[in-house]
Amino acid sequence: MSALNQPQFRTAANARQYLEATRWPDGPICPHCGVVGGHYALEGKAHRAGLWKCADCREQFTVTVGTVFERSKIALNVWLQAVYLLCCSKKGMSSHQMHRILGVTYKTAWFMTHRIREAMKTNPGGLLGGGGKIVEADETFWGKKENAPKAKGGFVHKNAIFSLVERQGAVRSFHIPRVNSATLKPILAAQVARDTRLMTDDAAYHQKHKWEFLSHQVINHNQGEYARGDVTTNTVEGYFSILKRGLVGTYHHVGEDHLHRYVAEFDFRYNHRTALGVSDNERTAAALKGIAGKRLTYRRLDAAT
Repeated sequence: MSALNQPQFRTAANARQYLEATRWPDGPICPHCGVVGGHYALEGKAHRAGLWKCADCREQFTVTVGTVFERSKIALNVWLQAVYLLCCSKKGMSSHQMHRILGVTYKTAWFMTHRIREAMKTNPGGLLGGGGKIVEADETFWGKKENAPKAKGGFVHKNAIFSLVERQGAVRSFHIPRVNSATLKPILAAQVARDTRLMTDDAAYHQKHKWEFLSHQVINHNQGEYARGDVTTNTVEGYFSILKRGLVGTYHHVGEDHLHRYVAEFDFRYNHRTALGVSDNERTAAALKGIAGKRLTYRRLDAAT
């Protein structure tokens, strides 16, 4: 059976029931006052399907209120198809491909994919590493900054992405204005536990981190070294290869204003990857749990372009 032939992708009613079960496993949650359970469905002929009334604040709501799906004219099952397609494509899916598959306009598909990326943005709790675990840190560059002067060499004119990868764990990436110790140090301090084995390349701006962690081990790329025992940055560079192949081969052009959304998309899929035992359906469910409180209007999104 085709993956897109699952019940939740067939009809809007099935999609709503699936979304309610995914978002509200312990009963409906009022988006107005936050009360869990005790609400009742409005099932009269004058009420649309899926309408609830809060038993506490008396406000009406549906499962899409306060989410990236709110007030959308696109059928909910089509939304779920889009979320599934973006979640199960390792290197992403272009808006052109999405509009051809779903039968919506390119402009609609572009807006849908950005809303889904907004849902994929997470605020992870806790720190990476700790307990002697290994965290690799590295940076890569993409595209060209807006209004950047023409450069003969180097990366000053390019957008910088700084990533932290815990071995056999999660990645956290940041679109940063420039790569130097002043921009990297606050990120490391906020994201990585002190009792961590930090591994980086031999770039000069990493040398100031030497005494801040359990250890700071360096791979000397300038001397042709790429691994020394378990000391390597191959994990984070492997993540960059997936990111770059997606940006180059799938999306082709990603502007500076939206780069952070695409980076969040690749982070999300990596953190819910098959190697960690996460299936396509589970990855999709995880994305749907992140739709609340992230309503993104076209006016807001278009203002960033």
